Amino acid sequence: MARHAKRRTPGPLRTPLLTRGGKAVTAALGMAFCLTAAPAVHAAEGARGAAATGDLPTRAPDAPWSSRDAAAYWTPERMAAAAPAAGATGSASASASAAKPSAAAAQLPATARHFDGIPTVGVLFSVDGDARAHHCTASVVHSPHRNLILTAGHCNPGDRAAFVPQYRSGAQTQPYGVWAIDESFAYPDRGTTGDKSDLDFAFATVEPDADGRALEDVTGGNVLAPTPGYTNDVTVIGYPNVRNDPEDRAVRCAARTSRLTGTSQLRMECGGFYGGTSGSPWLAGYDERTGTGRIIGLIGGLNGGGPKGPNSDRVSYSPFFGAKILSLYARASKA
Repeated sequence: MARHAKRRTPGPLRTPLLTRGGKAVTAALGMAFCLTAAPAVHAAEGARGAAATGDLPTRAPDAPWSSRDAAAYWTPERMAAAAPAAGATGSASASASAAKPSAAAAQLPATARHFDGIPTVGVLFSVDGDARAHHCTASVVHSPHRNLILTAGHCNPGDRAAFVPQYRSGAQTQPYGVWAIDESFAYPDRGTTGDKSDLDFAFATVEPDADGRALEDVTGGNVLAPTPGYTNDVTVIGYPNVRNDPEDRAVRCAARTSRLTGTSQLRMECGGFYGGTSGSPWLAGYDERTGTGRIIGLIGGLNGGGPKGPNSDRVSYSPFFGAKILSLYARASKA
């Protein structure tokens, strides 16, 4: 069933998003946040579960969705309750061993480490019939209206989605608030296979907060930049979902990129980027003081951002940022 947030005439690069379970899904409130039919290690990995009907907000279908509404719905208690129960089984691409790295994995030279996160990177929550914790990662991108975020194109938040910068699991108050996602911008022919995976990125605008402030005025923003080449030193920051990482905290890794053989995409090696890290920005020139950098890639692309099979968290992919993403940014930044 198609779902629309606002009665707007869609432009050529706004929805529809991809199919879920063989049914077309349209989402004007958010980008694409869940897995395609083929398992993708860095995506939602079935992290959603059935939400009680009585638990959903009592609002008319066409009522505006604001950041005040998003903050009121996603309380600390609801965020905690949405997380899978301890011992929940992961999907085929994230086995039980994913939550507890093996001894061999622990000996890898590059493994993402937990840290407190940064204001310009956060998680995506949704409010719909199968809302379940956070499924993907997104980052704040500098834009004229200071209201833009970037994530992987294969993610799908559902109706009434929210962005939580520098998410803190269990916190009574999120350090940078909860922001309602307004409108999404993605290529309709994107995917996670073949050439379609080269377009696996999406932007979304967010509503001002309850005080009327724009997102970037509160968090700061990263600068979108073309990928300069296949070899780059980057800092990758993301949020694995709690199913795969019980600590439910941000992870980061400094890595060097290279070309993914047989494609025009990039790859990097670093363990710990489990399901939930789709959309994690690849930051060049990362500044520790400001917590910002140039976004030259993100976890996404082929297979949703990584190889299939055991230990798939150790390698991540990214689309090459060129004319296509810059054109999409130009359209999104006018909203």
